[in-house]
Amino acid sequence: MHIYCMKNRAAQEEEKQIARALDGVEAAFKWLYDQYKNPHFVICLRYSSSKEEAEDMLQEGFIQIFNELNRFDSAKGSFYNWSVKVIINSCLQHIRKKKIVFTDIEDAGLQQRLADDYNAFAQLSLEETMAALQKMPDGYRTVFNLYHIEGYSHKEIAEMLGITESTSKTQLMKSKSYARYLLTNEIGIER
Repeated sequence: MHIYCMKNRAAQEEEKQIARALDGVEAAFKWLYDQYKNPHFVICLRYSSSKEEAEDMLQEGFIQIFNELNRFDSAKGSFYNWSVKVIINSCLQHIRKKKIVFTDIEDAGLQQRLADDYNAFAQLSLEETMAALQKMPDGYRTVFNLYHIEGYSHKEIAEMLGITESTSKTQLMKSKSYARYLLTNEIGIER
């Protein structure tokens, strides 16, 4: 019962701060930022090639969160889940601005290789995972994150990035191959 009361108070405080932010109270924006900056920064790190780029993504993401705050509907889900979607979309907008070229290859064995899931990342520490992700080319990293971490399908990824499903699958296959290379050659982990 005590844990439920603590969660309920936290939810009430969040609702209060959202309402105050909608009224333009600067301290409420700061409260929301302070509550979510760390988990959202981790998301930005996954999509970026450096800490500095992740900081830019985070700033752009929070600007979008605050600009679109009136669209948040607590009846449809939690503020955290809604804000994560905004942060991810902001990261994707940042990546699109970089004009990444996604390559596609037609390969009959592609489906089989995708089915042979290489899950070396599951055995890494957070620091090792972030280091490996940040060394990947933008296209590989973006598709890897959207598919494996966010759980989007190749069809959804293709729509989000303006590419074909085949290109999404190719980028995922290449990201796994690149991850293997990084893990064995640069990070020094044999899997």
